Amino acid sequence: MRKRLKPLILIIILCCATAKLKAQHSFAFNNGPAMSKFQDSLSRLSDDTFNATSNSERYIKNAAFIKTLVNSLKVQGSFLYPFDSLKKITILKSPDNSFRIFSWYVPLDDGSYRFFGTIQMATKDGKLKMYPLIDDTDNIKDANVISSNKNWYGARYYEIVPVIMNGRPPYYVLIGWKGNSSKTSKKVIDVLSFNKEQQPVFGKPVFEEAKSTSTKNRIIFEYNKQNTMTVTLDKNVNMIVFDHLAPISEEMSGNFEYYASDLSFDAYKLLNGRLKLVENIELKNEPNAMDDLFADPKDKKIKAIKKL
Repeated sequence: MRKRLKPLILIIILCCATAKLKAQHSFAFNNGPAMSKFQDSLSRLSDDTFNATSNSERYIKNAAFIKTLVNSLKVQGSFLYPFDSLKKITILKSPDNSFRIFSWYVPLDDGSYRFFGTIQMATKDGKLKMYPLIDDTDNIKDANVISSNKNWYGARYYEIVPVIMNGRPPYYVLIGWKGNSSKTSKKVIDVLSFNKEQQPVFGKPVFEEAKSTSTKNRIIFEYNKQNTMTVTLDKNVNMIVFDHLAPISEEMSGNFEYYASDLSFDAYKLLNGRLKLVENIELKNEPNAMDDLFADPKDKKIKAIKKL
């Protein structure tokens, strides 16, 4: 009798699982038309912000954008909506689907930038839980400081890399473009984690120099604005790889207006939960078994997580 019941029990379990999945996506499906209208408005307001001809006009248009974005995120189940038509806004979702980050910038007349963003948390009931990101760069005297969403070292993030260590809370490496001034640009490797109260924390003492045990909370690169710089997770070597920056001459050392890539590469490699600087690496285009992973090779019990 028990053997005959097993297929029936299995069918019931599968039906329940299917119903649960449908319920999880019903918010986005039911509110799709409303979200689509919000997205159209946001796309127009984003374009208006960038096409504005003065700082005051840009801030007015951007304020309207923020208000519309918040209203759209208040729609139940909005976490599931991709906003994939917003080309000037970067939206990164954590690989565990626990949160996503919106980030963007407003260009200013003097060649500098102001950054904006928010963290939207996934909630079981589909209601909004978010942490606005307040760019406090101008008031941050020490760029290595650990900060919160209320005194954010602003950037437009374009890559998120989860770091999962067995038995420890995860943290997320954020790679972003920071802009800077009319003469130099910046890129940043920051760290996002959540404290015991589930409040966001930016910066973490995990970056180690090659010949030192001292750590930094975030890494900032500055270079000539006419040049480009690559900072990304290279899946072939399973490291965060970046161009090595150097002055065009020794006399220009410390003057970042004259810094550019010297065609060599450095990287940060995950070891024992920290990111260790590896200098002058050789890059190969061969496939790697760790292509989609960022895992600590010394932690045998680690549960590696795929990068978004």
